[in-house]
Amino acid sequence: MSTTRAPSSVVTSLVVASRFLPVYAAMALLVVVALVWAPDTLTGPALRSIAPFGTFLALTALGQMLVIMTGGIDLSVPGTFTLAAVVTVGVARSSDERVWAAIGLALLLAALVGAVNGTLIGGLGLNPLIVTLAVGQIVTGIAYSYYTSVAIQVPIPPALSAWTSRRFLGVTRTFWVGVAITLLMIVLFRFTALGRRFQVVGANPTASWIAGLRVNLNRLAAYVVAAVLYAVAGILLAAFLRTPNITIGAPYLLGPIAAVVIGGASLTGGLASPLSTWAAAFFLAGLNQMMRVMGLPTALQFVVFGLVIVGGMLVSGDRIIRGVERALRERRRPGPAEAGGGLGPG
Repeated sequence: MSTTRAPSSVVTSLVVASRFLPVYAAMALLVVVALVWAPDTLTGPALRSIAPFGTFLALTALGQMLVIMTGGIDLSVPGTFTLAAVVTVGVARSSDERVWAAIGLALLLAALVGAVNGTLIGGLGLNPLIVTLAVGQIVTGIAYSYYTSVAIQVPIPPALSAWTSRRFLGVTRTFWVGVAITLLMIVLFRFTALGRRFQVVGANPTASWIAGLRVNLNRLAAYVVAAVLYAVAGILLAAFLRTPNITIGAPYLLGPIAAVVIGGASLTGGLASPLSTWAAAFFLAGLNQMMRVMGLPTALQFVVFGLVIVGGMLVSGDRIIRGVERALRERRRPGPAEAGGGLGPG
């Protein structure tokens, strides 16, 4: 008689970790390609120029990651991003004394947008794709109206711009803000009960509800925190550009989703890695920089970027996990002798 052994904790950890490997393989491949065809991409000035843009994408991707961990998706990113940027500019009116009030109001409005998304999706059970698309359109309209009437061509307060552009260890403070937020999320998910509970609820909301966990509150919190992260990215980008315009958030609709997918997150909810998402965002920023250094036409850059996203879907974390689990089941499947108890003809 044979028994099927349960996989050890080490094997389980390896299976889970395997979903996050493709992004690091992609980064290694990007470095090799850059070394051969675009070595200027890896110079100090080029890497320092990638750092802030990678950070803006990483922050929005981390917010999108939280939403995807609940099994949802957020298409209101560009609107929330833009609203935070133009409100910061419009309220501050280039005054250093008003900068904190402007930032506080921008973050508060972003949290309100997230609360609306979370309430409609978690509380009323509406479709996340439709809700966030509609809310994003409304917020974009509000941002456009505010920009054209109050914030058009108004520069960011000099103190905020100077603070974000100042360098620490050769890299702007914007980059270190992104690193700090990423490390905070890593600690939250890996070492706190709150973070582990968030992952459990996202992975199996029905079982979590039966166990007495507050699933709807979990979704609401995800959308609120995500919107605040979009706002932080919008404020930092506004400070970087100094005089932002109304299209500032437009590039951040699909990029964050692509970073989350390439970073190995489960699109059905639950599992995701802040570090891998951060790495995927910088991979995309580095890819964009490399294509510019190579002088590729804009049309071809869009094609390459789209192919990379499709490739990320083909080697997504969910597909990798299914493949590894299938291989492990094949290895543990008993052979003919084991199936018969290992007894020969007596």
